[in-house]
Amino acid sequence: MSTIRINLWSGPRNVSTALMYAFAQRRDTQVVDEPLYAHYLTVSDADEYHPGAADVLATQDNDGARVVRELILGPCAKPVLFCKQMTHHLVQIDRSFMQQTVNVLLTRAPAPMILSFSKNIETPTMRDIGYAMQAELYQQLCDMGQEPPVLDSKQILLNPRGVLRELCARIGIPFEETMLYWTPGARPEDGSWAKYWYASVHKSSGFAPYVEKDEPFPDRLRPLLEESLPYYEMLEKVAIKA
Repeated sequence: MSTIRINLWSGPRNVSTALMYAFAQRRDTQVVDEPLYAHYLTVSDADEYHPGAADVLATQDNDGARVVRELILGPCAKPVLFCKQMTHHLVQIDRSFMQQTVNVLLTRAPAPMILSFSKNIETPTMRDIGYAMQAELYQQLCDMGQEPPVLDSKQILLNPRGVLRELCARIGIPFEETMLYWTPGARPEDGSWAKYWYASVHKSSGFAPYVEKDEPFPDRLRPLLEESLPYYEMLEKVAIKA
């Protein structure tokens, strides 16, 4: 059986977990939550400030090359494998495996994303939030001859059915209405970090309506916001629209 292997390359706080839950509703799909997280913590200093880092390292394979070989490209019991990935986890990883996978990018307007992320990691950097690396990855995938679909979290929340239908058409799988709803609570595929990051999605039963954030943006994070905007704007231009 030939497996369609989908990597969702996201930044943090981008409704990526909700998308993983959506794909988990499909009978033909196996989902995997951030398989390269422990590798990232192993080859960077992020283990010093990421909440629950010790649990991640204890519960996941720390060898990124082996994860790619045995999990992302390895045997799969279902026709579709959906890996929710964080773009910034692509450190010291040979990206040539992406030639064998379907690659999708997920982004979000930087102001609400940075604000949300800073509630868990107080002083984020560009490496943490991944905008520069997403723009780099998009270009690299295009250079490989791919046309990677780009998703914007706002557009998903404005019209989840329409955006997911278009995404499925682009990646060659049928859209299923079941992707729009799930049972509240945790999923068995959740990573050990879920207790720090997944509170909202665990309370949900589908994609929440889009709501503009009116929380003040802290001045200390404005330089990071300004640095992020050009990368986001480049990806937003090619994102699937609601």
